[in-house]
Amino acid sequence: MNSPSFQHIFFLFCLILVVGCGREYTPKPKAYPRMVLPQKAYQTIDNQGCPFSFEIPVYSNINYTPDLKKINEEDNCWMDVVFDSLNATFHISYKQINNQVKLKTLIEDAHKLTSKHIKKAEFIDQRRIETNKNVYGLFSDVGGNAASSMQFFLTDSVNHYLFGSLYFSSTPNYDSIQPAIHFLKDDMLHLIESFEWNEDYTATASR
Repeated sequence: MNSPSFQHIFFLFCLILVVGCGREYTPKPKAYPRMVLPQKAYQTIDNQGCPFSFEIPVYSNINYTPDLKKINEEDNCWMDVVFDSLNATFHISYKQINNQVKLKTLIEDAHKLTSKHIKKAEFIDQRRIETNKNVYGLFSDVGGNAASSMQFFLTDSVNHYLFGSLYFSSTPNYDSIQPAIHFLKDDMLHLIESFEWNEDYTATASR
């Protein structure tokens, strides 16, 4: 058997080189594990002993002893709406408006908290809240790797003030948790739409 000539080997080498150089390398986009989201369904939470009620998803639960630091013993209507499967929590705090607790101060505090996220935010989209149930407020949607991607406050402008914020247990990475953010945004807006003040209440200091 005749061995391949130098010319044949050189020709094959050049052919392989030309074919290889003609291929363009396309880097694969960064991918994250597919997030399995539950079906939407809601249930009413009466929050007995507190001056409000609202609906939460059936795939969440209420923690009446939240980790969020309370200012004093009267802050007994603070709670968390916990989403274990998504590692997310709606922190909810309530204040009764009186001579010592001014609505203007509470609203200013809410704006300051949202402003803290501006440095890491890609955008902040805000919308006014006004329902036929005497509920008024502001909803803030914060895009980017901010610690809290959504906040809102609700008030009747006279007696009650409630603040809510969304947090994830893991370090914020907007790209990886974006599906969960959009999913939970609907739940947060549903909580607001179903929200009602209950004037016939007696706030209890313990549960």
